[in-house]
Amino acid sequence: MDALTQSKSQKILHLTSVVCLLGLIMLCTAWELVLAPLRPGGSWMAIKALPLMLPLAGVLRHNIYTLQWASMLVLLYFTEGVVRAWSEYGVSAALASTEIFLSTVFFFCAIFFIRPYKKMAKKIALEAIAKASTHEED
Repeated sequence: MDALTQSKSQKILHLTSVVCLLGLIMLCTAWELVLAPLRPGGSWMAIKALPLMLPLAGVLRHNIYTLQWASMLVLLYFTEGVVRAWSEYGVSAALASTEIFLSTVFFFCAIFFIRPYKKMAKKIALEAIAKASTHEED
């Protein structure tokens, strides 16, 4: 299954994951530089957006491996959002809630996008094992 044979739901899942990843990058950068920085004038915490840029090219290219590890990476941002939503108030709490939302949507879209590929890989592996065991008996 490649980008050309994806179902409409697969295309929507991929597009949504890309939008959420880009949204997280923009949110993390704007949050710490402009919207509610830890220190007036901006904070070095804005570099927290850099790890999100690492999987961006692979996610845009439908790379299954990249989507797998990016879905794990985004859980760190989910955790940060939960901690900051709980411990802060005002604009920071609202931004943290947005971070929770974006990271959660990215996680589930990535997982459900990957799912058919994993099923296909498992089927191919089982067929290969069955074929190999048939050759051993001969």
